[in-house]
Amino acid sequence: MQKETYTVSVYTENNLGLLNRISTIFLKRRINIESLTVSNTEIENVSRFIIVVKITEDQVKKILGQIEKQIEVIKAYYHTNEESIYIQSALFKIKSHLLFDERQIQNIIKNSSAQIVTVSPEFFVIEKSGRKEEIEALYNELLPFGIMQFVRSGRISVTKEEMKISEILKKQLN
Repeated sequence: MQKETYTVSVYTENNLGLLNRISTIFLKRRINIESLTVSNTEIENVSRFIIVVKITEDQVKKILGQIEKQIEVIKAYYHTNEESIYIQSALFKIKSHLLFDERQIQNIIKNSSAQIVTVSPEFFVIEKSGRKEEIEALYNELLPFGIMQFVRSGRISVTKEEMKISEILKKQLN
């Protein structure tokens, strides 16, 4: 079987130590987590882990079985990139004088659909949301000018197909 990128969504109660237990499931199988994001969901007191991994479908099915054995886990799903709508966000901190001295930077920002979120006498910060490849392209364009700081979030995603997860979760929580 060929390895593919999967987005694993885990709906959970928000309990201490769960992140450690979930990450241990991947660690024991020597599977690298490429991205991890945790957030609230549309259901009160329910959190969602979004975990991105590159593995086979057989592996992802086995991992979901292990994850769902955790008592705080309500439901877990996996989706391919084609089945999801997903983005990441990134912040780039760059010296302020470059914004005015290097006209090319303004064109790079405009052409990449990024935006300036703050400007100070010492630095300015650019925000870019999009696919990992788009963020990496902007990073590579800005790198020759000097990036003071860079940070990228994990993936956030929703499925293209309706999942009716709210209804499922409400039934399970009642």
